[in-house]
Amino acid sequence: MKPCRSSREPVGGPARVRWAILLGLWLVGFSAQAVEPVFRLTGDAPRDLSALLEPLRAKWKAPALGAAVIRAHSLAGLGVAGVRRQGVGERVTVDDRWHHGSLTKAMTASLVARMVEAGRVGFDTRLSDVFPEHRDGMDPAWREVTLEQLLGHRAGAPGGLEADGLWGRLWNNVGTPVESRMLLLTNLTARPPVREPGTGYGYSNAGYAIAGAMLERIEGRPWEVLMREWIFVPLGMESAGFGVPATPRYVDEPWGHALAAGQVRPIEPGTAADNPPAIGPGGTVHASLRDLATFVAWHLVGDRSPVGGLSGEGFRRLHQALPGQGYALGWNVAERDWAGGRVLHHTGSNTQWYTNVWLAPERGWAFVVVANFGGDDDAFRCTDAVVAALIAEFLPAD
Repeated sequence: MKPCRSSREPVGGPARVRWAILLGLWLVGFSAQAVEPVFRLTGDAPRDLSALLEPLRAKWKAPALGAAVIRAHSLAGLGVAGVRRQGVGERVTVDDRWHHGSLTKAMTASLVARMVEAGRVGFDTRLSDVFPEHRDGMDPAWREVTLEQLLGHRAGAPGGLEADGLWGRLWNNVGTPVESRMLLLTNLTARPPVREPGTGYGYSNAGYAIAGAMLERIEGRPWEVLMREWIFVPLGMESAGFGVPATPRYVDEPWGHALAAGQVRPIEPGTAADNPPAIGPGGTVHASLRDLATFVAWHLVGDRSPVGGLSGEGFRRLHQALPGQGYALGWNVAERDWAGGRVLHHTGSNTQWYTNVWLAPERGWAFVVVANFGGDDDAFRCTDAVVAALIAEFLPAD
């Protein structure tokens, strides 16, 4: 997967501060409601993976690594190794939160699937249906684009947003994330898509941003609030949130790190340490290892039978590759011998973190690996080496 890459620092402002306060009040108000989780991850005493992780962390010079192993809906292994910030001795813990980048896409697709089954929207809902006032300003090819095409990277949305300086404007926009996503949508759809919608695959964070904007218009609430209401709270993901997890100037959570010329450089938390909120639906969620494992286990179990607020048909829609490509809705789909057949896979990075997730539904196992560095192929190779070590350690006993 291509990471979301930022090239400019944002300009803050009173509107952004007011938005942060308003969003916080929204989320606190919702979290205060008593909601029984629809799915629980069991396994109170998983195997400690720290000793397995440490030599791999040292080999790849990662500041920190974390991993979780899932067997059906039970946590079979959990562990971390390393430090929250390079050059500081504060160790990572199993309760720390990590930035998961493009794993957010599977969560946004899951949000859509739950809303479809609740009758709030359809996979075939068109862009022009949701934004009729913008229809005349859209290039005609965009008008018939559907939610499913956006989630499956078949809408013709571009892989980058540099044309006409849009990426910089998203960075410098002082409005709310909802307003930023509308800025993205109106500017992008005024130009022709990069390919005819529905004719081919093209990975795009912008496509997921547009999908998020559609949900916001339909529900009248920000994507961040909808994500908490339909995904985080029902799954008991109490640690989940948006943007980098640590507080500026404090080492209270892991920091992200950039890798350049073999040197790992810590990136201070703050708005400049992540992508602009406009593309949140494609890549800004953070969560603890256990909470990400809960989300992954929900998909692992749901692939075989209905579970936790989504039907079997809903999971099949999310997990079945679209015609002519190896991507479903939020998941890559492939075949692996060690998995006994089909796997679901995704990576995520904002160039300062890396998450690598594999699900083997036929064998009932899944593997989650996180690192607090990115920006180089080493982050993929490091996390992939951990996945391979976990497969070798756990699957032969199955």
